[in-house]
Amino acid sequence: MKKLTEYLNSRFIEAANSLRPKRAKHRIIAYVESYDDISFWRSVLDDYENDKYHFEILLPARTNLTKGKKRAMMNMLGNAYGRNMIACVDSDYDYLLQGATPTSRQLIENKYILHTYAYAIENLRCNADSLKQICVLCTLNDANVIDFKEYMKLYSQICFPLFVWNILLYRKQDTRTMSMLKFCEIVRITSFSIGNPAYSLQQLSRRVEHHIALLEKEFPQFMAEYTELKEEIIKLGVIPEETYFYIQGHHIMNNVVLRILSPICRHLRSKREEEIERLAYHRQQYHNELSSYRNSQCDIALMLSKNTDYRETPPYRRLKADIEQLLRQITG
Repeated sequence: MKKLTEYLNSRFIEAANSLRPKRAKHRIIAYVESYDDISFWRSVLDDYENDKYHFEILLPARTNLTKGKKRAMMNMLGNAYGRNMIACVDSDYDYLLQGATPTSRQLIENKYILHTYAYAIENLRCNADSLKQICVLCTLNDANVIDFKEYMKLYSQICFPLFVWNILLYRKQDTRTMSMLKFCEIVRITSFSIGNPAYSLQQLSRRVEHHIALLEKEFPQFMAEYTELKEEIIKLGVIPEETYFYIQGHHIMNNVVLRILSPICRHLRSKREEEIERLAYHRQQYHNELSSYRNSQCDIALMLSKNTDYRETPPYRRLKADIEQLLRQITG
């Protein structure tokens, strides 16, 4: 019995020891911008952990609550950056500015900085291919209301010419003629009708065309440069049909996607509740079924903020390629 007890204790200690992190692994510290970024980058980097190395995801400062992109990238300065330390940040406009600012230069030149290519994580979570599933999860109703992919494609095509103007002005350090706030105000969805979804896009198109005409009148000397930049941006990966990936993330989530998801989900819930009322044998069954249905619903914004169905999007595939190249350099 004593030998059996010793054997069991030994096996228990061995098993307990196996739960500890493998210290022999090469630890790579990854600095991120804020709390919200930790789960995203953990899900990204998890795919690349193995018996050789692992990632430790940290906020930019250990001694205070300072956060943000610049702080995360500051940790890359000096002799610290390299095979033991990387930064993982949103691209914002810095990738498309292609070195027009110090932050942009650092982002595109430092191979130890990973970035989303999309403006931010929120853009990836608004992947058009996933919006139907978001509605199903929130309403438990699989009925088709609109073609989300086609809507976001048309939205993007309408916005693209003005988006190029916005990048052009930002490259020239002109953030006053068309600030980010002004641009987002122009390309928001002001109203959305399930019965006539095209009307919201017609309104958008009129606003965009109006402001493009104003810019062409104010800056005729930029027209040739504008044409060249449009071609360059496409080569950088901004497909006109997917411009929504590169516009400010919170704007796309709050003022575009949620503007169309909210009325659609209300409609789907209403239709499901009408069906419950029609099929119920008596009032008690109706109230029980209705209560169960309402308790099973999910908040739209919450589901969107947790969406992970973006792994096949072009920006995410480019990010994965960068990670794989980085790991080859680190372990090569």
